[in-house]
Amino acid sequence: MKSPATPATPGKPRLTTSAMIASIASEGQRTKAAPFGHALVELARTRPDIIGMTADLGKYTDLHIFSKAFPDRFHQMGMAEQLLFGAASGLAAEGFTPFATTYAVFASRRAYDFIHQTIAEEDRNVKIVCALPGLTSGYGPSHQAAEDLALFRAMPNMTVIDPCDALEIEQAVPVIAAHQGPVYMRLLRGQVPLVLDEYNYKFELGKAKMIREGRDVLVISSGLLTMRALEAAKELAADKVDVAVLHVPTIKPLDTKTIIDACRVAGRLVVVAENHTIIGGLGEAVATCLMRARVHPAFEHIGLPDEFLSAGALPTLHDRYGISTMAIAAQIKGWL
Repeated sequence: MKSPATPATPGKPRLTTSAMIASIASEGQRTKAAPFGHALVELARTRPDIIGMTADLGKYTDLHIFSKAFPDRFHQMGMAEQLLFGAASGLAAEGFTPFATTYAVFASRRAYDFIHQTIAEEDRNVKIVCALPGLTSGYGPSHQAAEDLALFRAMPNMTVIDPCDALEIEQAVPVIAAHQGPVYMRLLRGQVPLVLDEYNYKFELGKAKMIREGRDVLVISSGLLTMRALEAAKELAADKVDVAVLHVPTIKPLDTKTIIDACRVAGRLVVVAENHTIIGGLGEAVATCLMRARVHPAFEHIGLPDEFLSAGALPTLHDRYGISTMAIAAQIKGWL
C-alpha cells in the first residue's frame, strides 16, 4: 500500500513515497529482528499454557515466528477482532494464557467493547499485544492509533505498557505473562531499534526508570519517544543543555512516586513526550499526579495534536507533528 505518487515533472521521473516504513530505526541504528515473536517462542518452551492468536496479522505482529514453532498452539482467527478477543477470553477462562495480536487501532476501536466486557470486566488473563501504536504508520487515521493509551487507561483492571525498544520488548514478554490479569502492550515490530542496552536497563512492571540525569530539563517519556528523547538529549548537550530522561514504560499503574520525586528537583523544566494524542495519555496522567501531590514545576507537553493526522512517509510526519529527534530538541530549546 502506497501513498499517491507525486505528479511527474516533464523530463523527471515520477517519485513515489512509501506510506509505511518497516522500521522506525534511524539510518545506521542497531536493530534486532522481531523481538516479540522470538521472546514469546522462548517463553512458550517452558510454559505450555501460552497460546498465540491473531486476526489475520501474524506476519505484521511478528507472531508468525510463534506459529512456526508451535503450530498446534497458534490460532488464526481471520479478519474478526471481536471473535479474536472473545475466544481469547474463553481460553483464559480454561487456564490458558493467550497472547492476542492485531493492530492497535483494531483493538482499541473496533473491538473495544468485547475487550471491556469479556476480558477486563471478567479480569481474564489475556495479553493484548498491538502493532502500529501512535504515529508508527503512514496510512492515515484508519491505521494510526493515536488514542489507544487513553482508551485502555480508562478500562478497569487493564495494565497498560508502552515499551521503548527491542530489549524492553524481550524483557516485558515474560513479565507480563507472569502478571495475573489483562494487559495491553504496544508493539514495535520488524527491525526494532536497540537503545536501552547501552544504559544497563531492566524492565520492571509498574516502575519508571531514570535513564540519564540532567540539571536543566527532565523529559518524562514512554515508548518510541524515550528513544527520541535520548537522541535529543545528545543533540542538546552540544548547546550545553543538560537533559535528564525518565522512561515510563508502564502507563497504568503509573509509578507516581518516582515521577513526583524526579519533578521535585528545583530549577528543571519538566517535559512529557509521548507518541500519542495530547488527550488522555502519559502527559495528562503525569500532570494529574503532580497536581494531586501539589508539585508544580514548569511543565510542557510534546505529543500528537487532537486531530486526525495526515498520511505519508513517517519521517515527514514525525517532523510535522513534532516527535522527531530534531523537532523535540528544537521545542525544548525554545522553552528554555
